[in-house]
Amino acid sequence: MADDTDKSTKQAKSSRDDRLKSALRENLKRRKLQARERAASAEPSPNEDGSQDEGAAGKPGT
Repeated sequence: MADDTDKSTKQAKSSRDDRLKSALRENLKRRKLQARERAASAEPSPNEDGSQDEGAAGKPGT
């Protein structure tokens, strides 16, 4: 009987490990895709206040 319990426990652990590996792999793929999209859509960096430089020339105090 102990052998049956051992086998089922090992199978359950193996199944769980497989599910976790798969979930981690999918998460990594999703995060890499998000990082690539952010890098591709990166625009010229804005000023500290979030505005772009255009139109700021000639305005005193900006």
